Amino acid sequence: MKKLPIFFFLLFSSAAFSQKTDSIALSDLKLYPKKNSLPVRKPVLLLQPVQLDEASLDLKVNYWREWISFGINMNQAAFSDNWSGGGVNSIAIGTLINYKTDYTRGDKSYISEVILQYGKLKNRDQLQRKTNDRIFWDNKVALKLSKNWYFFGSLNFESQFDKGYSYSKTKTGEEVQTLISKFMSPGYLTESLGFEYKPGKSFSLRIGTGTARQTFVLDTALYRTNAKNFGVEPGKRMRNELAFQVVANYEKDIMENIHLKARYNMFANYEDLTTTDNRLDVTVTAKVNRLVNVTFTGIGIYDDDTSLKIQASQAIALGLVYKFPR
Repeated sequence: MKKLPIFFFLLFSSAAFSQKTDSIALSDLKLYPKKNSLPVRKPVLLLQPVQLDEASLDLKVNYWREWISFGINMNQAAFSDNWSGGGVNSIAIGTLINYKTDYTRGDKSYISEVILQYGKLKNRDQLQRKTNDRIFWDNKVALKLSKNWYFFGSLNFESQFDKGYSYSKTKTGEEVQTLISKFMSPGYLTESLGFEYKPGKSFSLRIGTGTARQTFVLDTALYRTNAKNFGVEPGKRMRNELAFQVVANYEKDIMENIHLKARYNMFANYEDLTTTDNRLDVTVTAKVNRLVNVTFTGIGIYDDDTSLKIQASQAIALGLVYKFPR
C-alpha cells in the first residue's frame, strides 16, 4: 500500500517537468533577428533615354472635337364641348438640332456651330402658326496672339425654313394671314475680321473692325406686304453694308444640372452710326434626368430695318434631348 503514494508523486512530477520543458522550447522559437543584422544591397538603376522613330510608332492625334444634340418637345391640350372653364384644343411641336465642332492645334483654331430650330402651333378653328424657325451657321478661324487675345476671321449665315405670316381678322371674324417673310427673304451673310478676347472657356468677345453683311430678299414682290423689306430697296435682291460688329458669347453650368448659354450681337453700319442693330439670345436648360430637359429661351431684337420697336420672344418647353458625346 505504501507504493501507491510514491506512484502518484512520480506521475505528477513527470507531468510538471514535461510542461516546463515544453514552455521553454516554445519560448526559444520566439527569437527574432536583430534589426539590420543582414546587409541589404540596393540595386542601382541606370535610366537612359531611347530615341524612337515617330513613323515606326504609327501614332495619330485627333485634334477635332464634336458635340451633337437633338431635341423634341410637344404640347397638347383638349377640352370637352361642355368644359366650364373655357379653353381651346391645341397641339404644338418643336424640334432642335445643335452641332458644334472644334479644331485646335497649337496657336490655330477653327470652330463651327450649326443651330436648326423649327416649331408649329395649331389651335382649333385657327390657322397654323410658327413657334420657332431659324437656320444659324457660324464659322470662325482664329490665331493666338497672346494669352487672352486672338486675331480672327468669321463667316456667318442666318435665315429661316418656312414662310412667316402676320394674322388679322375680317369684319366677319374670318382669320386672314399675310406673307411677311420666307426662306432667304430675309437671309443674312456676314463676313468679319478683327480681334477676339477670350480669358477662359466660358466667355469670349469678338470685335470685328472690318465687317461686311449682305441682306438677301430673293422674293422681289415681298415689299408689297412688308413695307420695310428688311432694308433692301424694292425690286432688288440684295443690300451690302460695311460695319463695326461686336459679338459676345457666354456658356457655362451656373448650377448643378442648369446650363446657361447667351449670345449678344451688335451691328453698327459705318454709313449711319446713330442706329445699331442688336440681338440677344438666352437659353437656360435644366436637366431633369438623362433624356428629359426643361428649356427656357428668350430673344430680344432691335433692327430698324424690320421694326422701330423692340421685338421679343420667349418660350418654355419640356422635351426629350439627346446629346452626343454624353
